Parts: sequence; structure tokens; C-alpha cells
Amino acid sequence: MATPGVRLLPNAITVLALCAGLSAVQFALTGNYVLAIGAIGVAAVLDSLDGRIARLLDATSKMGAELDSLSDAISFGVAPALVLYIWLPSSGRLGWAIALIFAVCMVLRLARFNTLLDDTEQQPYANEFFVGVPAPAGGLLVLLPVILTQQFGQSWWSTDAAVWTWTIAIAILAISRIPTLSLKTVKAPAKAVAPLLVGVGLVATAIIQWPLIALACALLLYLVHIPYAVRRYRWLANHPEAWDVPPKERRAIRRDRGSRRLGLRKPQFRKVAGAARRAVRRPRPTTQHVPRVYPSDSAAPPARAGERGPRRRNWRRIGLRQRGD
Repeated sequence: MATPGVRLLPNAITVLALCAGLSAVQFALTGNYVLAIGAIGVAAVLDSLDGRIARLLDATSKMGAELDSLSDAISFGVAPALVLYIWLPSSGRLGWAIALIFAVCMVLRLARFNTLLDDTEQQPYANEFFVGVPAPAGGLLVLLPVILTQQFGQSWWSTDAAVWTWTIAIAILAISRIPTLSLKTVKAPAKAVAPLLVGVGLVATAIIQWPLIALACALLLYLVHIPYAVRRYRWLANHPEAWDVPPKERRAIRRDRGSRRLGLRKPQFRKVAGAARRAVRRPRPTTQHVPRVYPSDSAAPPARAGERGPRRRNWRRIGLRQRGD
């Protein structure tokens, strides 16, 4: 049982995320949109930490779950919508209506997420996916036009029509039933720890040197992964034998299914290569036939006229007796 001080830590992180999300609105009101984007990014990082820390410390509670949902609704629903509306003051009533639509869709997405947590009839592979785009990703994706404008200047992505069309598209992705990958269930093998740490260092360097470009690339990469997540979800739904096996065995099942569909037989590469290697390295024995000389060969009678030559066949060599012996 966790102590009261330990149980307070995850909730304190959630409150910090809430404060970061609300601070984004204050930064937008003062015209500092880079800090507004950074504040929502900090809220997303804190939101990913509070639940993990609560599970590690055995400090989960119903109050923490409700507080987390309220914090996400404000940090990733209300705050991004207000930042967009402040960023485009010329949009008028239409812009405010679209900002309200986005905020409502994010709240509905969070409400559905809470109801799915209590659903005991889900398939075993369902915990590997989110239903729709999660709230932190949606709150950052909707700010992509602001990020591009701050980095590259005004262009087609900063027009009112493009911004509000993009906002509605992200709102639809949030409330849709499109599966997206959940990083909570990703497990890195021991061999991949060192390369992953190097990758983390490179990502940190990119964020420090080019923060907006790095964030834009990460968001675009997240959008690109959605077709892969849909394909993987459908494959798992059609292959129950792969639900409770590790990723390595899933890849083996996928390769085996693919070879059967194409009518191919799995090649035995190791056996064939080993046999071919031994056949090449092992020298072939050279056998030369050396005829034996028997005493009877020297006493063979000379050939008669009309014959081709003396009979050199030795009957004794094959175990027969010549007629007349």
C-alpha cells in the first residue's frame, strides 16, 4: 500500500499538465505562439508520465483517473481550440464555431475512452491500440498549421479555410473508430536498448536545435503510421492464434501465412547452404583403374590370322574358369 505522500505524486503531475495546458492560452494571448505550442507539448509529456508513475508506485485511484480526464479535456481540447481562435482573429463566428466543435469532439473522445476502460468484453489484442487518435496527439496535431507558420512563414497552410478544414479533420479522427498504436504496450528487446538510447540522444539533439521542425516531423510520422495500425489491427482480428504470442512469433506466423498464400514452400536455407559448402570444400576422390598383370597374360597365345587381337579378358579375375583349364 502506497503512503499518502507517494499517492500524491501522480496527481501532482496531472495538475502540472493542467497548468501547462492553460498556460498555452495565456502565451497565445500575449502573441508568443512558440511558447504556447511548447506548453501543450509539455502537457502531453506529463500526461504520458502520470499514469505510468501511478502504476509503478501502486498509487492508482478513482480520483486520479477522473482528474486525468478533466486535465486532458482542458489541455488538449479547450486550450488548442482557443490558441487557434486567437491565432486567426479574422475568422469571426465561423472560427469560433469550429473551435467549439473541436473541443466538444475531444471531450467526447475522452468520455468514450473512460467507458472502454471498464469494458471486459474486449479482445486480448485491443489493449495494443487506441480507438481513434488519442487526446494528446490530437491536441498537437491541430496546431500543425501554427507550427509550420512559425517556422516557415505564411503560406497556404495559414489560410482560414486550410486551418479550419484541418481542425475538423483532426476532430473527426479523434472521435472515429480508427485504431492507432498504443506505445504503452511496446516492449523493446534487450538487443535494441543501445540503438534506442542513441536514437533518444539524436531526438533530443533535434528538439534542442530545431524544436518546431522536429515536432512537425514527429506529427507527420504519427499520421503516416495510421494505415499501418489499421492493417495490423485487421490482421490480429483475423488470426486468433497470434493474440497471446510475442512479436517474434507473430512475425513467423505472418511469414508462414504469406508463403502459404503464394503456394511457396519454406526453404531450408541453412541445410542447403551447409550441404553446398561441404560439397565444395570436400575434394572428390579420383580413382584410376590400374590393370593387374597376371602370369597367364604373358603366356597368352598369339592372335590368329583374321582376329582383331589377343583376348585380354582375364576369366580368373571375375571368378570363372576358362574352358579347357
